[in-house]
Amino acid sequence: MKKKIIENLKTLFYAFMIAILIRSFFFQPFYIPSSSMEPNLLIGDRLFVSKYTYGYSRHSLPFSPKIYNNRILPKIPERGDIIVFKTPADNRTDYIKRLIGLPGDSVQIINKDLYINDVKIQKKKIDKLFNINCGNEALEADFFEEILPNGKKYLTVYRNEGTMINSDKFIVPEEHYFFMGDNRDCSRDSRFLSSVGYVKFENLVGKARVIFFSNNKKKGSLFQFWKWNNSIRADRIFKKIN
Repeated sequence: MKKKIIENLKTLFYAFMIAILIRSFFFQPFYIPSSSMEPNLLIGDRLFVSKYTYGYSRHSLPFSPKIYNNRILPKIPERGDIIVFKTPADNRTDYIKRLIGLPGDSVQIINKDLYINDVKIQKKKIDKLFNINCGNEALEADFFEEILPNGKKYLTVYRNEGTMINSDKFIVPEEHYFFMGDNRDCSRDSRFLSSVGYVKFENLVGKARVIFFSNNKKKGSLFQFWKWNNSIRADRIFKKIN
């Protein structure tokens, strides 16, 4: 009996170590808790983030141990990537946003137009009526397709009467990045210098790759299996993230 218990404990230990290795060096699951990345990521989306895409830092490991202050096998992120990063305010909280500004860039919003290095980013209005979520509110908003200088396309939204129609001009420091949520008027991101601001390369955790599961909590929790036909978003399962 004692031998069997020891063997079971060994098996659990090996399984735990394998899980830690996969989570630290390959893929980590994340949950979307807010509407800041709508319409591209929804509350209740569960996704995999690749940990190897930009190389490894102390934030690749659980609890971000202070053992190394740089990156191993570094790879430069591309503008438009959706990235999980640790907020500079505490180096502990995970945020997920879209990479807009690279080191040395200037970033500004003028009249709902995004400018990078004083050049207006091409965008096209989507001629369809949508509502967008912000906290517990559903608000009317204008939807656009923005096209970044590298050709990356994605949907972004501005409230019809938004607070971020205009912004300051931000100059991204060297070895830092500037992030924004796609739900522009409902996202705490690099525009808020006191809480997020410019993000160090070291703080990047990984690139969002695929939604592996999605559940609309307003229509039922995961434990309410009798509501799964309404709450589970089957069309989002295994959806590639743009």
